Amino acid sequence: MDSMRAQKVVVVGAGPVGALAALYAAGRGDEVEIYELRSDLRDPTTTPLNFTRSINLALSERGINSMRNAKSDGLLESVLQETIPMHGRMIHGRGKDGHLFQEPQAYDARGRYIRAVDRAGLNKRLLDALEKLPNVRFFFGHKLTGANFNSNTAWFERREASARTDHAQNPTQDGKQDSDRPKELSVKFDLLIGADGAHSAARYHMMKYARLSYQQEYIDTLWCEFKIEPKQPNGSFAISPNHLHIWPAGSFMFIAIPSLDQSFTCTLFAPSSHFESLSAHPDRELEPFFEKYFPGVCPGLIASTELQKQFKENPHLPLISIKCTPYHYKSSAVILGDAAHAMVPFYGQGMNAGLEDVRVLFDILDSHEVYSASTTSIDQRKAAREGALAKYTDQRTPDAFAINDLALQNYEEMRSSVTSHSYKLRKYVEEKLSVHIPASGFSTQYTRVSFENQRYSDVEKAVANQTRLLVGGLATVMALLGGLGWMSFLKFGVQQSRWISLFRRR
Repeated sequence: MDSMRAQKVVVVGAGPVGALAALYAAGRGDEVEIYELRSDLRDPTTTPLNFTRSINLALSERGINSMRNAKSDGLLESVLQETIPMHGRMIHGRGKDGHLFQEPQAYDARGRYIRAVDRAGLNKRLLDALEKLPNVRFFFGHKLTGANFNSNTAWFERREASARTDHAQNPTQDGKQDSDRPKELSVKFDLLIGADGAHSAARYHMMKYARLSYQQEYIDTLWCEFKIEPKQPNGSFAISPNHLHIWPAGSFMFIAIPSLDQSFTCTLFAPSSHFESLSAHPDRELEPFFEKYFPGVCPGLIASTELQKQFKENPHLPLISIKCTPYHYKSSAVILGDAAHAMVPFYGQGMNAGLEDVRVLFDILDSHEVYSASTTSIDQRKAAREGALAKYTDQRTPDAFAINDLALQNYEEMRSSVTSHSYKLRKYVEEKLSVHIPASGFSTQYTRVSFENQRYSDVEKAVANQTRLLVGGLATVMALLGGLGWMSFLKFGVQQSRWISLFRRR
């Protein structure tokens, strides 16, 4: 038998998912090295990859549970201290009488809530926790340029923070001129975890070894970030800080999420054709566009000059949706988070699903006894790890595909359905059944996704079954109404086909 040693785990990507994966691995005794393309993400001067702040993140039960299970002292508490509870949506619009209205819609019948969290702050807490561990090393400014997943070797280019100019006042140590060529290093590993985002280098190199099916879609929607400043002179929140604010406009929308500095990070989501039209004549068209579709935003919350400035200066970015499988290659590599399943942000589950990837992966590694004392040789551990990674792909693929689809579907709900009577009726019925007849098993789809740890694929099945029961109950009610009662029902509501269509979409 080979003598045992600690596994060497290389994590590519130091974002929230990569950092949490490193915590899980280090907590099990692995020697962990984290390689990140950018400089230290805790440095405020580090430029994000999309050259803007990320869309504000929503932290919910799946992400919280995954950090809880990292068993890192004080981590979860420090993260939650820097979040803002969001108890529901606040729907904004203009009534038929011309007056502005706000309509709150609670997320959960039992009062549970999601949390607004700053991505940089969350990342800092995770990296700070890692920095305390003796078996973790950071390599910032390192780009993955190649990998051999049969020999378990990866190559990285080390990028200096700034180029050094060689001249009389600044000679190199050896008196020779520095080369501009980045330095490359070779790194051996037992397991490489790719958590380097939607445009993953780890996935790209793994595709040369694994027979990986890959699907990428850019939806016909762009996004642009705006900011609502704190209310002056007292610097308080301009609108309720405990809601996710939505201005729905049918095929597009404007949203606002609270930040710790009492501002709101806002996002315009709209088809590319709208951005093209607005970009052609922003001085003439932007403010009337906001007044028509997002009443109360400008100049009430964002001054006209600021609206123009932010629209012109902030990038107009695409939204990508990625599905692929498998997520692993033999015993040597696995991809997590956006590297495996980038999704549109409309369910607030991108980060939560990525953090849950970490928990699920290490639960499976544990169940396959990769870290068990009964695994007494390197070969035995390698075989156990290969079996665990295959199980992870089998289990996680349908879940990732499910939440990817649900995120796309939720865009329609946010930009349109939230104002419909039929949507509100279904939500009301499901919540009443959930609270007053819990044995019925009824729950809203949003509750199942955001406040429970049920597998995403099981959520889809449960909601489909719930829909069949609701449609059956509706058909029975309609049959009982009959005759004049049926005509009265039509006057009260909408045609049967519209109701059934809605229920089936949900």
